Amino acid sequence: MNQDRLRFDLADLAEEVTPVDLRDRALRTSRRLGIQRAVATSAAALVVLAAATGTALAIRPNSQAPAPAGPSVTSTAPPVDSTPTPSVEPSPTASGSPSTVTGGGPAGPTIGRIFYGPAPSNDETPTAYLWSFKPGVEPTRLAKLPRISALSSAAVSPDGKRVAWVDPDNILRVADVDGGNARKLTPGGHQRVEGDCWTPTWSPDSRRLTIAAVLRTDPTPVSEKAVLDLASGTYTPIAKVGGCHPLWSADGKVLAYADGEGRVAVNRPDGTAEKLVPGVGVKEARPSFDVASISADGTRMALRLRSPDEPYGDVARELDANAVIDTRTGREIKLPLGGRTLRQAWFSSQGTLVARVDAGDHNALVLIGADGRKTGEIREPSALKDQQILQVVD
Repeated sequence: MNQDRLRFDLADLAEEVTPVDLRDRALRTSRRLGIQRAVATSAAALVVLAAATGTALAIRPNSQAPAPAGPSVTSTAPPVDSTPTPSVEPSPTASGSPSTVTGGGPAGPTIGRIFYGPAPSNDETPTAYLWSFKPGVEPTRLAKLPRISALSSAAVSPDGKRVAWVDPDNILRVADVDGGNARKLTPGGHQRVEGDCWTPTWSPDSRRLTIAAVLRTDPTPVSEKAVLDLASGTYTPIAKVGGCHPLWSADGKVLAYADGEGRVAVNRPDGTAEKLVPGVGVKEARPSFDVASISADGTRMALRLRSPDEPYGDVARELDANAVIDTRTGREIKLPLGGRTLRQAWFSSQGTLVARVDAGDHNALVLIGADGRKTGEIREPSALKDQQILQVVD
């Protein structure tokens, strides 16, 4: 990733859209994923935030004047296997029991359900499954997605009921987590969305998605950030927001994202109050290009902080984390991990944190309360060792 590939020019007027050329990202091999991806979209200037209505303006492919767009949700069969898959248990391993709970107060640690997707690897299998794990129960196999989509854009809703992803043709799709009831979505009448940079992100109520709709591809790709209400089809552009891989805080007040200079920002969901997290960026010798998770109130975030000489790769999504920081000060927060290596950190809607640490042939899930103290630990099944967490549901 470099500044040229992730420049974001923001226009101040609705009719002044300045495209950003990201063609050098197209058809290049991702150093993080090892998979070829064709990118036909960009992160570019946005229209001024308009009043949210049930009708939006769609840009027609034949360059005619904008016309009212119809409902943004259409029902079609996706190009992937959307048939609900039965629960499948991974083969037993030498790790024994799938979970072991230790520590905690009188009631012990609590965790609802964890959702997983494939982690970056050399596996070139074209499809991949999502999985879920509930302590005390063997992992369950869920929806089958194109592997590139599962890696780069799959997002499980906060209520654990649905998954959204962008398919290899840059089409937005939503389905039940088991793969059933799959739908193709056309936000604001736009047929394509970004699947590489501004990936779909669920609102806390699991009813809306932030997306980046493709306005045009020629002569230069142009897209705009927007919020899509899945129930009504309402499509509302967001003014003046750049960056990649957004996250929405559980209280609904904060949108966080990273940019092409390794900076991390927090903003209102309507894009009107951006603030950079102090001390994070290429110039500060502490860059980060992905926000893995954000606390319920937006004051803490889990992310991967890179060293100045570490290769940045491209805009591929990374959900691993090696630090948790205070978004107001940029200060790193020490976690009670017993000296073990942090792999991922995921905030729950209740303010608690699930820290995933390396424990040899398996991972351990350390439960940390809102006060920063360890409340317990759960042994993660070895079968999930090479998967990555996509969502934690209380």
